Amino acid sequence: MKYGIQLYSVRDNTPKDMEGTLRALSEMGYEMVEFAGFFGHSAETVKGWLDKYGLVASGTHTGVGEIRDHYAETVAYHKTIGCSEIIIPGADTSSAEKLAEFIDFLNEYAPKLAADGLRLSYHNHDGEFRVSPYGAVIHEELQKRTNLTFEIDTYWAYAAGKDPVAILEALADRIPVIHIKDGLSDRSGKPLGMGTAPVKEVWETAKRLGIPMVVESETLTPDGLTEAKICIDYLKSLEVM
Repeated sequence: MKYGIQLYSVRDNTPKDMEGTLRALSEMGYEMVEFAGFFGHSAETVKGWLDKYGLVASGTHTGVGEIRDHYAETVAYHKTIGCSEIIIPGADTSSAEKLAEFIDFLNEYAPKLAADGLRLSYHNHDGEFRVSPYGAVIHEELQKRTNLTFEIDTYWAYAAGKDPVAILEALADRIPVIHIKDGLSDRSGKPLGMGTAPVKEVWETAKRLGIPMVVESETLTPDGLTEAKICIDYLKSLEVM
């Protein structure tokens, strides 16, 4: 199995030592990285590090403003580092009007990015699976009103009271990647294998459906790289069970 990691998991290290962080993650056994910012490094520099340590950029978390206001630069950067997946990590959907604006944005930019060889997806937290104050379930609206693909954060779906396995089954053809993640039902994150989320069942389902898995573990306990090692060791343990 090949595993990726969202670099927000090691946000205590990446701003000060991106290269060293990539080297350490590669040595642990991660083969993919999902970026959460580039900290001023050029695309050529980042691509050089990826190649040096045998990593691929499986995706980036890139905000609406970066896509809309710096479109050409964003596309060029992704092409240089060899990354075809742009994932929006959240958006303002605090009202029906804001949701409609976001959906208009998605329906404009998803095909535009596709024409440039890039796929646009959306990453959920728990709120998208709850009934909003204006009565909509945001994730359901995105499913119905766009052709978007989704990076399902399986822990946040669980924290919203949903069954992440059922979501993967239902949306399999619209899920290019998942965040495999653990925590408690009260929204407290944990390293993989240390919470109550159905991580093993998620792993089994993603493996069966052929959906790539990206680790996200956010607690920096005791630090990001140590937590990243705990997570990949847990995933490797599932392979021999």
